[in-house]
Amino acid sequence: MTTLQAQNASPQPAPSPPPAAQGKDWLWQPGLIVFISNACVMTIELVAGRLVAPYVGVSLYTWTSIIGVILAGISAGNYIGGKLADRWASRRALGALFALAGLGSFSILGTVTLFGEAGLPRIAALPLVARMALYFASIFFVPSALLGAISPLVVKLTLQDLSRTGHVIGRIYAASALGSILGTFATGYFLVQWFGTRAILLGVGVILIAIALLIGQWTRNRIVPAVAALALIAAAFLLPLRPVLAGPCLRETNYFCIKVREDIRDNRVTYMTLILDRLVHSYTALEDPSQLAYGYEKVGAEVLEYLEGRDGRLDAFFIGGGGYTLPKYIEYVYPGSIIDVAEIDPGVTQIAHDMLGLRRDTPIRSFNQDARLFLTDLEPARRYNLVMGDAFNDFSVPYHLTTREFNQLVRRHLTDDGIYMLNLIDGKERQFIGAFLRTLRQTFDYLYLIPTSDNWETLVRNTYVVLASPAPIDVDRLRQMYGGDTLRAVDNWLVSEAQLRAVMDNGSIMLTDEFAPTDRLLAPMFEASEGR
Repeated sequence: MTTLQAQNASPQPAPSPPPAAQGKDWLWQPGLIVFISNACVMTIELVAGRLVAPYVGVSLYTWTSIIGVILAGISAGNYIGGKLADRWASRRALGALFALAGLGSFSILGTVTLFGEAGLPRIAALPLVARMALYFASIFFVPSALLGAISPLVVKLTLQDLSRTGHVIGRIYAASALGSILGTFATGYFLVQWFGTRAILLGVGVILIAIALLIGQWTRNRIVPAVAALALIAAAFLLPLRPVLAGPCLRETNYFCIKVREDIRDNRVTYMTLILDRLVHSYTALEDPSQLAYGYEKVGAEVLEYLEGRDGRLDAFFIGGGGYTLPKYIEYVYPGSIIDVAEIDPGVTQIAHDMLGLRRDTPIRSFNQDARLFLTDLEPARRYNLVMGDAFNDFSVPYHLTTREFNQLVRRHLTDDGIYMLNLIDGKERQFIGAFLRTLRQTFDYLYLIPTSDNWETLVRNTYVVLASPAPIDVDRLRQMYGGDTLRAVDNWLVSEAQLRAVMDNGSIMLTDEFAPTDRLLAPMFEASEGR
């Protein structure tokens, strides 16, 4: 046998086994550990959108940034955790990582307020999407990276028999995926509406630190960390935490951060102001529902006066309730009218009852569901002479209510001379409203545009009222309406056919269920109003 053959035949040294989970005991449950850590990651991801809504709204850009940043944090954490596992894999190191992740969860409560009030970074060289990503990274990257670093350490501490590598890693991956699934469903379906986002983050931090105490092997006596963990969880419920958990919201729902404040306008009338996320949605004069503050509401009052005078009745459907300002106006000024409201958020309707003067015995019928589903399920013969769209919330636009298909659905439930009235927000580039009008024209033959200000062509952000109808509106008669005040809003603001066509010709996009880039169309307005 040659020397080379002898060397090849000699037994090779066995690879060094990975470090075992030191002092393995009943607390060491690798599947459960990664299950909890991944559930916490997804919980943070789900509440992130609600946390930032009062500051930057909710849009496709918002959710894209959140998901991208948290995935980037998890990826960075996986990489760093792998490096740590090769050098310092131990139960104590894993416990320290859980403790840091818990502190990271607590830190979100501070950073979301600090950076939220400051708004998006004002870096002129960066486009909007990059500034959004940077904004969310400053809040959520580090906590997600800390949680992402946990799984590699758990794998390293669990692998003691290299012949079972696939089985161990597969089991841990499956447990982590199940944790992500549970965290997603539990947060979205139950936790947000039961506890609110800030209490959820506090709970996530407490759970992570409690696990750090349980598995970190900080003392020889196993009872001590268990008691400390239970005491920490109990303290979270017993300590006066209201200042930490209050946040900016009066009430937090699955859809909105709801705020209500008292304002005095015109030095005489006190209004209750409803704010949904970052947008002042409505003003309500509790003493006199006929007092309207917003320009679009004054336009609406004149349209109501026109329809009631023409048809002798009002049969109205509102897409979005908000403060129920115009529905309450109809109830007060035109008793006996039929008023249906589709308000997707039952919390908004409850606030309207509790604080905004919506009577418990009101004839207004509220349906807490999406307006498109409501109209889809509505009996085919049911028609309204007014459909009012008031569900477009600043940068947060439910795109499925802007499309040609939805317009066709509205038309099926509108009388042949009824009016589809919408309240929209756009900037001076008017890309969104141009696309919206072009799309409306495919379903309705007659369109009318009413900006709610005289200098609308130069404003970076403005509210518009659009009237659409299958039949011509008697514009001369509509211009004579007062709507209970002396403004004559339609007469002052209705644009000419040439101006309407100029807005419609600004671009070529048609909004359909397959293609409705509302976020991109509204981005210039959002960016201009935020300031660069």
